[in-house]
Amino acid sequence: MKKIHAVLILGLGLILAGSLAAGGLHLYGTQRTLPKGTVISGWDIGGLDIAAVQTELDTRLQALETIPLSLKTENNTELSLTLQQAGVTYEAEAFSQALKTLTEGSLLERVQARRSWSADWTIGIHLELTELKHKLSPAWERETFGVPADAVRRITEDDRIVYTPGTNSYEVDWQALELALRAALPAGIGGTGNPQKMRISLDVPLTVKAPDITLQSLKDQGIARKITQFSTFLGSSGPGRSYNVEAAAKAVNGTILPPDAIFDYGKAIQKAQAEYGFREAPVIVNGKLQPGTGGGICQVSSTLYNAALRSGLEIVERRNHSLPVSYLPKGQDATFAEGYINFRFRNNTGKYLIIKAEVKGRTLTVKLFGTFPENVTFGLESRTVEVLNPTDKYVSDASLPRGGTRIVQAGKTGYIVETYITRYVDGKAAERKKLSRDVYYAQKRVIAISRGGMSKSTIPEASGKQLVEDGVKGE
Repeated sequence: MKKIHAVLILGLGLILAGSLAAGGLHLYGTQRTLPKGTVISGWDIGGLDIAAVQTELDTRLQALETIPLSLKTENNTELSLTLQQAGVTYEAEAFSQALKTLTEGSLLERVQARRSWSADWTIGIHLELTELKHKLSPAWERETFGVPADAVRRITEDDRIVYTPGTNSYEVDWQALELALRAALPAGIGGTGNPQKMRISLDVPLTVKAPDITLQSLKDQGIARKITQFSTFLGSSGPGRSYNVEAAAKAVNGTILPPDAIFDYGKAIQKAQAEYGFREAPVIVNGKLQPGTGGGICQVSSTLYNAALRSGLEIVERRNHSLPVSYLPKGQDATFAEGYINFRFRNNTGKYLIIKAEVKGRTLTVKLFGTFPENVTFGLESRTVEVLNPTDKYVSDASLPRGGTRIVQAGKTGYIVETYITRYVDGKAAERKKLSRDVYYAQKRVIAISRGGMSKSTIPEASGKQLVEDGVKGE
């Protein structure tokens, strides 16, 4: 009997203990308050109602996003917006999910969540600059700070080199602005202060936006002075030839040659044709003057050749005319025949070179600007080493009396010319060398004679390839 009684007492005790334990777990797991000591970003929420904390947390996060932000620039321009408009968002997703584990799930899950609860929490701060970059766009930068102005180099009428400095503008330094904004953002939500009374003011960090062409970059090109100039005269050139010379000069004018670059006269002629066109004027075809298009363009190449020689430039390609020209001594001209003969030289000064070419009145002048020793000059000397007498060529003419003759075409004397160039240093000859040996071929004298006075008739030789000098092929 006693044993049965003892068993009953033990069973009742176990049931009571189990009930007490179960009740304790239920009370522990169903608490609606946060564990003691819980803090989120400086806000002590231990023991507070979970639902009330979630509601208040959302309110405080939204209040942070509405904090006014003032962005100021050096010229007193100010942009006012909220942190949210600047791309700042606050969130506590991890904490909110953790709160759910305290109130949702099975009793054991809630008990386990409360037992493993972390007391220290932080809010998340995110910054996305897309909207801010849209507000402080390149268009806003241009309107606020202007645009950089390139430095300018100008050559005056009296051949002085004048530089005008460029101007800078500014653009937003986005990396520095992001760092400054992140450092200024409030990270705590504790205390009783009202975020609406807060205000963040930042100076927008800027970087200098220099122009594409700076004063230093222009000066580094080395256009220090006028190196040389050379002029030729148009003499009695007709309107067509004068126009062609001026068109070619305009195409050459303003050419800028970097160091070691090659000037190509053929490209200048293409430019002149495209922009100005050429007019009818005498050209040289197979050594003879005849009407054509572009007559006179070789006066520009020849004048430029002389300027290049007097600047010590390396002549890459040059050939004399088949006939002497009136505006230069024999041996000092440079012809051009489209597709066959070109005039080219290399800028070997080590610095940039500017070519100026202009026709004023009846004078064509070419000037070269760059860097060259002021104590160095060049002189040219040409001399005829051989005179080539014209030969006779006969053609039959039945209209002449027996044995009679008639001059159809007068012959022209030819020349072989050697040209020497001398380099002077401080006015003293330092070097003299032969520059060229040019041949101006003699032109045959054509004589008509009656058929009866010849053993057989002779007809003019057919010309081969039509080589057009001092002009272009035309249409």
